[in-house]
Amino acid sequence: MVSKSYSNLLDLASGDLPSPSFTRMTRQIPRIMTVAGKVSGDDQSEAGCSGLSSPSIQHDRLIIVANQLPIRAHRKSDGSKGWTFSLDENSLLLQLKDGLGDDDIDVIYVGCLKEEIHPNKQDEVSQTLLESFKCVPTFFPPGLYTRFYHGFCKQQLWPLFHYMLPLTPDLGGRFNRSLWQAYVSVNKIFADRIMEVINPEDDFVWIHDYHLMVLPTFLRKRFNRVKLGFFLHSPFPSSEIYKTLPIREELLRALLNSDLIGFHTFDYARHFLSCCSRMLGISYESKRGYISLEYYGRTVSIKILPVGIHMKQLQSVLNQPETEKKVSDLITQFQSQGKTMLLGVDDMDIFKGISLKLLAMEQFLIHHPEWQGKIVLVQIANPARGTGNDVKEVKTETYSTVKRINETFGKPGYEPVILIDEPLKFYERVAYYVVAECCLLTAVRDGMNLIPYEYIISRQGNDKLDKVLSLEKPRLKKSMLVVSEFVGCSPSLSGAIRVNPWNIDSVADAMDTALEMSGPEKEMRHEKHYRYVSSHDVGYWARSFLQDLERTCKDHVRKRCWGIGFGLSFRVVALDPNFKKLSMENIVLGYKQSTKRAILLDYDGTLMPQSSIDKSPTSKTIEMLNILCRDINNMVFIVSARSRTTLGEWFGSCEKLGLAAEHGCFLRLKRDEEWETCVQVEDSGWKQNAHPVMTLYTETTDGSMIEMKDTAMVWCYEDADPDFGSCQAKELLDHLESVLANEPVTVKRGQSSVEVKPQGVSKGLVAKRMLATMQERGMTPDFVLCIGDDRSDEDMFEVITTSVGSGNCIAPNAEVFACTVGNKPSKAKYYLDDTVEIARLMQGLASVSQQSLNFSDGF
Repeated sequence: MVSKSYSNLLDLASGDLPSPSFTRMTRQIPRIMTVAGKVSGDDQSEAGCSGLSSPSIQHDRLIIVANQLPIRAHRKSDGSKGWTFSLDENSLLLQLKDGLGDDDIDVIYVGCLKEEIHPNKQDEVSQTLLESFKCVPTFFPPGLYTRFYHGFCKQQLWPLFHYMLPLTPDLGGRFNRSLWQAYVSVNKIFADRIMEVINPEDDFVWIHDYHLMVLPTFLRKRFNRVKLGFFLHSPFPSSEIYKTLPIREELLRALLNSDLIGFHTFDYARHFLSCCSRMLGISYESKRGYISLEYYGRTVSIKILPVGIHMKQLQSVLNQPETEKKVSDLITQFQSQGKTMLLGVDDMDIFKGISLKLLAMEQFLIHHPEWQGKIVLVQIANPARGTGNDVKEVKTETYSTVKRINETFGKPGYEPVILIDEPLKFYERVAYYVVAECCLLTAVRDGMNLIPYEYIISRQGNDKLDKVLSLEKPRLKKSMLVVSEFVGCSPSLSGAIRVNPWNIDSVADAMDTALEMSGPEKEMRHEKHYRYVSSHDVGYWARSFLQDLERTCKDHVRKRCWGIGFGLSFRVVALDPNFKKLSMENIVLGYKQSTKRAILLDYDGTLMPQSSIDKSPTSKTIEMLNILCRDINNMVFIVSARSRTTLGEWFGSCEKLGLAAEHGCFLRLKRDEEWETCVQVEDSGWKQNAHPVMTLYTETTDGSMIEMKDTAMVWCYEDADPDFGSCQAKELLDHLESVLANEPVTVKRGQSSVEVKPQGVSKGLVAKRMLATMQERGMTPDFVLCIGDDRSDEDMFEVITTSVGSGNCIAPNAEVFACTVGNKPSKAKYYLDDTVEIARLMQGLASVSQQSLNFSDGF
């Protein structure tokens, strides 16, 4: 069922919301016709987005959402207050569309303009951009965008995602609640604009970067089945850094409202998954090459693929006469004068490591005086995207360092460092790539950075540039890269010299290696890089992302969805039509109408929370079990992995309660009966081999322990670090399987545990034995309840669901309730959220039995 309102989300942004007049203006954007005879917009009926199929549109449509539109705006030159617009050829969003190269994909862009448009002109501008460029602009009340972008994005998210903690007010930005509210407000306005043009049944939505991290929640709340992808272009910090953010869970939950979340590198994805595990308790799995998380029944996929460059655009620039002339000028300036050029291209901000690069250059000239007068570092410094004291400090340090180096090592006609601190045209920058012998990238933290990719393609050049460079055919091309290991492109450039930019000596040595390396090795490294960059361009990246998004969303229509939670805690529960939440009313009704009942209950994680320190049953649990057992129509079993000694002590006061210990290896029908063995247990000599192995992992994994049982051994790590414990468990599983390969045991991984137990032991045996016992006593059950929380309980679910009407074990018309804890893939047909709901359910059934007992006692 689709939620009709997101008003509680707006409470987060009180005071920063668009004025009524602004809201009216946004709603005047013409709707886009998506289905014959139907117009999409805010006033859709609920049936329009409730999962009912509608006539398909002619083209797949993609809505690309980013902070900035791929548009340049210019005031008209005739003196009027009007605007002219053109496409920004350097925009990644535009390159993405060109890279797809598929006429069947209709793309609409939603984002901001760099220029501020007067409210009186916003309707006219919206109409023009929509009709001419398929762009939907977002507009904001005065001051809101500044607090959003220069405030929250650049002062708080950007530094933190680049590992800069706000330890002092001057170092980064302390968390500011009003800036956070501005961030939420802007994301809400983006959602409003998307709702103006989206056809939720057919369109795909692709959101870009950290500016819009809570936008998925707004869209998911309005359209539960929206097909939504998100790609983060910045780094994602480690959990130790990220968890310092006061709104850490809100951002994680908002991202998890996407269907596909993309990252440039495995490190960034790993940090995100670790945060989900540590802060939300959500684990992930890798299946057939795809990494995914289960989030309230929805599958959220993780995509790891770095963005690429626009090959056609760059090759087009290489063919321009202006580029050829600029290359010729640079050859005259450097090569003809006997100078070798090193190149750096960076934004003027604190994370690009420009000052570290300059210090390395200084160190290189000191240690290698033979290169003085022959080597030149050209540093192109692009304008910083943010503002603040940190940018001023970087500029001051850069200028002073350049001045010192040039004064120390320069001479008439020679400056070892040339700083270009004004914007260059793209063809000019490409010309520097073509001439540079080596490209240096020493950022201390960067999301992707495509400068090395552009450099490699530029060095490949073309026939015209080969003539300018006096290269003979068929000479192989050469390029050298010195790349920081903290940059997103570093893992994909295996032929680059990777450096720690903080280690000045190491960077200086890398510069020397790049210059002194033999020609054939440079050619080999260049060829390896060129093959990768040319085959993994922006089109490859976009197509791969959209294919994975389509794969992830293909099951949307067959699942039942409804939203739960308030504010940014909103999420959608998605269930298979045959898998539903267990209703108290339904089970109580079936319980009352039945005459013979079988009840099988797991203990840890079902009757007792996994997080509980004291694992023994409470007095209320004992009382509830005794009431159920005193009902002559019931047979009740606790089925646990615990030892028979532990279960006997905990449930000693339950006279008629059946107990199954160690996953059903031992079974007792009543307290006064003897324990019987369900499976023939061979010699336990294997424990002598398994115990030293488990001991080794216990000693090296803080928070882990070994639990010894009569027939089994368990290594538990629920108190260990979740990531390290999981890693150790995988290694232990492989180690034990190798050591015990010839023993009559199985090694299985459970929830925060690795267990070794005899072959053939399962909780399914308990279910079979219980049903057989009831049949022998003439108590064929017409009501069966089985509740469990982990993989070991799946055997019970399978037995009771396949036994209905077979062999008279369960009556043909019996009410069968197989119920798992939590919404997750299971052989059970029902679920309950947690142990609290299970306790409430069992108390309800006990109340029914108590009433029946009181009625019988009255007679």
